[in-house]
Amino acid sequence: MFLHKTPFWFKYLFPSYTWEVKEKSNSLYLTFDDGPIPGVTEFVLEQLKLYQAKATFFCVGENVKKHPEIFQKIIEGGHRVGNHTYNHLNGWKTADSQYLDNVEKCAEVLSKYTENQPLDLFRPPYGKIRNSQAGVLKTGYEIIMWGVLTGDFHSGLSREVCLSKSVSATKKGSIIIFHDSIKAERNLRFVLPKFLEHFTNAGFQFHPL
Repeated sequence: MFLHKTPFWFKYLFPSYTWEVKEKSNSLYLTFDDGPIPGVTEFVLEQLKLYQAKATFFCVGENVKKHPEIFQKIIEGGHRVGNHTYNHLNGWKTADSQYLDNVEKCAEVLSKYTENQPLDLFRPPYGKIRNSQAGVLKTGYEIIMWGVLTGDFHSGLSREVCLSKSVSATKKGSIIIFHDSIKAERNLRFVLPKFLEHFTNAGFQFHPL
């Protein structure tokens, strides 16, 4: 069974991570992981612009190095960026020193293309990070998790179910994950425009973290 909504006990077990934004206004926080990717990231930026929505992009350093012009479009669109490691590493399967070096390598690449934006947001790929790794990173980063996992990357999840479950799991202050990746593109192109339309019509606004 695919869980679109993060169970409350995850948040209880890891209270130092950010799972949602505590507020009373109709605000939502879209995040996009794994880019920038040609075609896909640009589609996302077009859709966000249509709805005057701002978001946070957790970028893989290697992809930024390959596609700096697309990364620059993210910055120019008024969106925020965060660190997603240089090679999309699974923290549970990676030695601490290698993992932390990889995060730093991503930070170095991001800093080449950002001037006035703080680079203090980090999301661990797959949401998998050891306490020892997090303990070091928390001195310089806010570790961002999520309240809603759209499942756009899931090949066995229909576009319609992806949309309906994501909408029903979303509430005020939710941090929502989409992926601007090739793997997620099929569902993303269907779900994102309808998700934006639904919540815009319901009086919500989309902000960067």
